[in-house]
Amino acid sequence: MPVVQVTETVRGNAKDVYTLIRDMESYPCFMENLNSVHVLERGDNWTLTAWDTSLNGMRFRWQEHDEFDHANHRIQYRQVSGDLKKFEGSWIVEQDGDISKVTLLVDFEFGVPMLSSLLNPVAKIKLKQNGESMLKAIKRRFEGEV
Repeated sequence: MPVVQVTETVRGNAKDVYTLIRDMESYPCFMENLNSVHVLERGDNWTLTAWDTSLNGMRFRWQEHDEFDHANHRIQYRQVSGDLKKFEGSWIVEQDGDISKVTLLVDFEFGVPMLSSLLNPVAKIKLKQNGESMLKAIKRRFEGEV
C-alpha cells in the first residue's frame, strides 16, 4: 500500500496552525482542487466529513472520520466510505522555535489488485503533488498571503 508524506514549515505558533488545519470546511476557499468539504457530524474530539475533490480531471468523493488530539496538535483520519479501498493518515503540527512543521501523511489503496502496479506509482506522485499543494495553501493562508 503506497504511503505519501509531505512536510512544510509555517511561520507561527503550532496551536494556531493546528486550529487552521482543523477548520477543514474552509479548505475549498483557499485550496484549488477541493470542490467541497462538509462536516456531517461533530463530537467532542471528532468529525465525520464529506469531501469532493478533483485531481487531473478525475473526481473523487469520500467520507472520513477525523479524530483530533488537541494537546499534541494531531489529526488522524480514515475513510469510512468512498472511491478508494483505503484512504487514511494524519496531520501533525510540531513547534520548532518560531516556526511550525506541518506533516501530512496519506496511506491509500485503490483496491484493484490487477491494476495496482500500474496505478499506485502514478497515484503516489499525484497525491504527493496534491499534498504539497495543500500544505503550501495552508502556509499562504496562515502567513497572510491569501
